[in-house]
Amino acid sequence: MLANSNATANLAVKDLAKAKAFYEGTLGLKEVHNEGGELIVYKSGDTAINVYQSQFAGTNKATAVTWTVGDEIGNVIKELKSKGVTFEHYDMPGLTLEGDVHVGYGMKVAWFKDPDGNILNLVDR
Repeated sequence: MLANSNATANLAVKDLAKAKAFYEGTLGLKEVHNEGGELIVYKSGDTAINVYQSQFAGTNKATAVTWTVGDEIGNVIKELKSKGVTFEHYDMPGLTLEGDVHVGYGMKVAWFKDPDGNILNLVDR
């Protein structure tokens, strides 16, 4: 029923202005719609990300958004670090940490957080 429909990620934040600075200034996403300071819709490739103000911001302890960046993962990490992004390091079975990249199972993955603690990641495939 939904297999041919697009899906959108939703990210709760406490401070929309602070989130706007991060998602636009740090990540380079483009705002495509704004609902009166309560919700900002960003374009990311062929998908959208809704960033909205909520009292429940930062309560999700799992990955919320994944960007597939292919062979550019190292360059993307380097650029994000130059903008002050700190990458998370996790102890995960089957994955080896190489710098800020977790390597294993034929993939490379790196995790980071937005200002509200939403967990975001990059993957090479």
